[in-house]
Amino acid sequence: MRLSLLLSILAAPLAIATPAHADFRVCNGSQNLVGVAIGYRGSDGWVSEGWWQVPASTCATLIEGELKSRYYYLYAEDAARGGRWAGNVNMCVAENEFKIVGVQDCFKRGYQQMGFKEYDTGRQGSWMVQLSDTPGTQEGQK
Repeated sequence: MRLSLLLSILAAPLAIATPAHADFRVCNGSQNLVGVAIGYRGSDGWVSEGWWQVPASTCATLIEGELKSRYYYLYAEDAARGGRWAGNVNMCVAENEFKIVGVQDCFKRGYQQMGFKEYDTGRQGSWMVQLSDTPGTQEGQK
């Protein structure tokens, strides 16, 4: 009887389900601070927001919780060397912290326009992008 009680006590933590952590993360594999912006389809249309400051060899969560879209867009700049991780999907950015609805007429609305790289998450609940030490090189993975 004691052995079965001991086994049930030891097994109890295994029976408690812990929810899977889902989010969109960016990991900075470079040696410099990187500023990151993300774009996605929100309830009010296309949204771009930033800047997350991601120190060398660390990660940042840009979107917390289960991902709701299939496609996400990323733009990043190396703060020290000026290199960029970019793509060909134009979205608006601002010099300081921002959340911008809409991707049209960036300049007319007082914003800058940058090319974001598209990531097809395949509707995965979470996604991580690894920025390499060479700007322009990035990998997306679930």
